[in-house]
Amino acid sequence: MTQEEKQEIKKIIELQISSLHTEILNMQNKLKPLKKDCSLDNIDHKILKQDQDIAIKRFEIAKKRLNSLKRSYSQVNNEEYGICQECEEEIDIQRLKLIPESQYCVTCLNELKC
Repeated sequence: MTQEEKQEIKKIIELQISSLHTEILNMQNKLKPLKKDCSLDNIDHKILKQDQDIAIKRFEIAKKRLNSLKRSYSQVNNEEYGICQECEEEIDIQRLKLIPESQYCVTCLNELKC
């Protein structure tokens, strides 16, 4: 991978990190504990609880991805970045532009899923 490609990926990661920070801040309002509202029946309360559970899961996924992106950002200049952990071949640059935290090439990822 060239230095220009590494710099491009770093910029992509920076943008994704910034976007995730904003998304996480917006999600935090939905994570507050539900208050028992007498005007709601059990079904409405269950729907609100279900919405909150989904918001919590999305929050956890976003935090996990944020950590992966931060880790990738710190490793972009290492020789190991962009190398598949399975076959030790270079991961396609287009894949890294889409998913900078990728640790596997498409071929190995498909084989690992099976």
